[in-house]
Amino acid sequence: MLYYALVFFIIALIAGVLGFGGIAGASAGIAQILFFLFLAFLVLSLFAHLLRGR
Repeated sequence: MLYYALVFFIIALIAGVLGFGGIAGASAGIAQILFFLFLAFLVLSLFAHLLRGR
């Protein structure tokens, strides 16, 4: 998921440089959503790991 967030971020950067504002904004929004989903799943995974123990 983090990979896709980075891909959309790079697409947003390239589209922004080339002047495609709509595509850049959409790609940046998707990248932001995917990044925060990744963070949420990371926190949930770490929390589940701590609760499960050894």
